[in-house]
Amino acid sequence: MEMSLLKIKIYGDSVLRQKADEVETIDDYIRAFVRNMFDTMYAADGVGFAAPQAGFLKQIFIIDLSDVEGEPEEPMVFINPKILWKSEKTSIAEEGCLSIPGIREDVKRPEEVEVEALNEKGGKVHYKAKGLFARAILHEIDHLEGVLFVDYLGSVKKMMLKDRLEELERQSKTEQEAA
Repeated sequence: MEMSLLKIKIYGDSVLRQKADEVETIDDYIRAFVRNMFDTMYAADGVGFAAPQAGFLKQIFIIDLSDVEGEPEEPMVFINPKILWKSEKTSIAEEGCLSIPGIREDVKRPEEVEVEALNEKGGKVHYKAKGLFARAILHEIDHLEGVLFVDYLGSVKKMMLKDRLEELERQSKTEQEAA
């Protein structure tokens, strides 16, 4: 099976601000798309990737934390995910995003989350996640809602990043015009 890389949408692309639709049927097209998502994420050295980041407005994301000590060892697929519970307790940690290259900032999120979804075979999966795993799930679910991690930053931080974010917007616009 040859590797197929998807084009990663960059900050400023309007597709990143749209809500994703539920997947109606998990068919061969969806499974092939999920494989391409993994290829793309690995090529970009990411640990999570959501379908809207590739311009596909469906509720799909993937996570692979197998390189991180103490985290789940297998790559995971989440289709039509639902958050069942979030902890009151929060933590702050640095986040980055394949759609916002070169920017990493501290984001406050719930420490734990419980989520259910379907996998690429259509089977139900259920996770009670904490730490980095919980953070990754919440970050990717945000993508399905049109939310980006920079939205959580305070106004001073946003001001400091203004030039870099505007530069990404210009880059994104140039790529859209070239497409």
